Amino acid sequence: MKYVEVVVDAAGAGTIAAIAESFEVSDFRLGALGEDGKQSMRLLVADDKIQPVLDSLQNVLDTQPSARVAVLPVEIALPKPSEEERKEEDAATAAREALYEGVEKNARLDLNFIVLVLLSTAVAAIGLIENNAAVVIGAMVIAPLLGPNLAFALGTALGDLSLMRKAALTTSVGVVLAVGLSFVIGVIWPFGDVSPELAARTRVWLDSVALALASGAAAALSLTTGLSSVLVGVMVAVALLPPTVTLGVMLGRGETGLAIGAGLLLAVNVVCVNLAGNVVFFLKGIHPRTWWEKKKANRAMVIYVLVWLVTLLVLVYVILDRGALAL
Repeated sequence: MKYVEVVVDAAGAGTIAAIAESFEVSDFRLGALGEDGKQSMRLLVADDKIQPVLDSLQNVLDTQPSARVAVLPVEIALPKPSEEERKEEDAATAAREALYEGVEKNARLDLNFIVLVLLSTAVAAIGLIENNAAVVIGAMVIAPLLGPNLAFALGTALGDLSLMRKAALTTSVGVVLAVGLSFVIGVIWPFGDVSPELAARTRVWLDSVALALASGAAAALSLTTGLSSVLVGVMVAVALLPPTVTLGVMLGRGETGLAIGAGLLLAVNVVCVNLAGNVVFFLKGIHPRTWWEKKKANRAMVIYVLVWLVTLLVLVYVILDRGALAL
């Protein structure tokens, strides 16, 4: 349930009332008329109706630049909704604007992101080298590289080139920083045999592809349904940082073959997260507001899904070829 407050010119009150009636919102109230000619209106909207209501309200905003819409979550609403209404709300997709706001923050290339990448890289490198699974999991949960990848997938769904460029840049910088720092650690850290934790990130097979696809889909689904707690499990299941760190450490040690294996695992995870995210966002109906933007976004979605799919097929071929050579 969401509490929506709209402030528009008094002449637009009838339009807002018609929108409220059209979508059968739970409650609609007209507020007092202000001295500036603006009137506030309050709507109580179920989660499964919030996106179409907001889309309709934005059409009003297009004609009234001074109009404002504020959306607030509702902790409790009485009387309680029926069981059927509760099920519909539970299955509802998060509002596009709320989804965008949350994901866009994770795509920002700022000091916080850089510090998180460096700290998590150091933690992951120590855990991998010392074969400490608990420390590695701790680095996974920080997961600074997962956010921009999901942002790129959302940008594809919305046809938002700005978000896609921002996410691609953030991901690239994060990977370069992680590989660079772990390379230095691999050169200067005195350790003998490759630990099982490190070795595990140099091996990739078809089960790695299936795991990455499932985890990427779970990550996108958790965002669209608001179940953010699920992301913690996804961060561990399809962690992008450990193979990135392993790539750098192996390069630092001069273990080119093992570095290639880690790089291949990283590429598989990145491709699968984006491919699965694209598919889930499409199936959940995440798209731009206007029809011409939808058409452009759908075209971009098809292109990027095909690109990711072809890339994944190439990676699978390389995996199978490496497996055949190892036999």
